[in-house]
Amino acid sequence: MRIYRGIAGADRSDAQLLAAHASGDARAFSELLGRHYDHLWQTARRTSYTLADAEDALQEALLNAHRMAGTFRADAAVRSWLHRIVVNACLDRIRRNKVRPTVPLPEDDTREPSHPRDAMADRETALAIEGALFTLSPEHRAAVVTVDLEGYSVAEAAALLGIPEGTVKSRCARARHKLARELNYLRVERNQIDVNEV
Repeated sequence: MRIYRGIAGADRSDAQLLAAHASGDARAFSELLGRHYDHLWQTARRTSYTLADAEDALQEALLNAHRMAGTFRADAAVRSWLHRIVVNACLDRIRRNKVRPTVPLPEDDTREPSHPRDAMADRETALAIEGALFTLSPEHRAAVVTVDLEGYSVAEAAALLGIPEGTVKSRCARARHKLARELNYLRVERNQIDVNEV
């Protein structure tokens, strides 16, 4: 599926592009994806266990959105509607897999760090946080990623995930508690390794 990033739909809103797609405009959906693809990819990547699962779930989600465009009711923003479809596709794939695969290391960043030690510490921290995120259940991870990493309010997250606000709050609280324990455990374990190496 080719994504057009031109200016053809720049004067149309997301809802207008989605309606145009549903009415048969061949380029409207690509134009819409051009606006939101990066966000949707990051959502899939943060919600999935592996890069391959994120790619597959995003592809499934975009096909679903493409097919279901005519059912969009405009009771939420198009971006929120797309976000919810992606999260649901990721959670469905996790449920289907049932077995947790190992989490691959992120792809290397080709930029040279200004201070190699700081860049290494940042990478170690990012890996520790990513690893800790994957100790959470898919539902808890989806809630905490939506609120804490993507910056949505509890009300917005509830609408995106299709659950009550109280459920979002409780899932986030439980996820944060488990993340704090997990990250503290990793910090203590790392300090013990450092002491043993001295």
